Amino acid sequence: MEKHINIVAAIQIGFSIFGLVIAALIYFVLNIAGNLSGDQEANFILNIIANSLTVFFIVLSLPGILGGIGLLKRKEWARILVLIVSVLQLFNFPLGTAVGAYSIWALVQPEVVAEFNKAKTN
Repeated sequence: MEKHINIVAAIQIGFSIFGLVIAALIYFVLNIAGNLSGDQEANFILNIIANSLTVFFIVLSLPGILGGIGLLKRKEWARILVLIVSVLQLFNFPLGTAVGAYSIWALVQPEVVAEFNKAKTN
């Protein structure tokens, strides 16, 4: 089951980094569109939307990165965090659903729970 833990950690980190890339892309595209519009009001509104969406995607991505790193270090808090993130990912159809379902399945296995409890006592 150790392999599944490492796979879940890598997928969570990768999926979250993809979210950060999307955040940066949205930020730059909306700011460039606002500047190119030539309209000061449109630029102001697009800047607000760009900043809001960027913060939103960053806030959604950070728990996955932190949880994935914690899983690699076999921290129990990371297992709980990734389970919570995975439940939220179930609503992100279709890729998030697959990632969330696999992560939940892998992290609730008795062998995985025992490994994290063993790591907690060491």
